Amino acid sequence: MKIKTPKYYNGHNNYTAREVVENFDLNYNLGTAVTYLLRAFSKHPDPKEDIQKAIDHLNFELQRLNKTTNVN
Repeated sequence: MKIKTPKYYNGHNNYTAREVVENFDLNYNLGTAVTYLLRAFSKHPDPKEDIQKAIDHLNFELQRLNKTTNVN
C-alpha cells in the first residue's frame, strides 16, 4: 500500500524520497540529507534552506563517523 505523501516528496516515475532512501539502506543522517536535496527545488521557491539542512545532516554524519573511527 502506497502512503500518501506531499507532492514535493514525489519524483519522476512516482518514486518517493522515502523509497529512494530505503532502497539504498541509508541511515538517518544520510537519508535525511538525501530527502532534503530531493525536495529542495519542489517545496520552496528558494531551495537554499533545504540545501543547508542537507549539508547540516551530512556534517552530522561526518561527526558520527569521526567519533567511531577515533575510539581507542
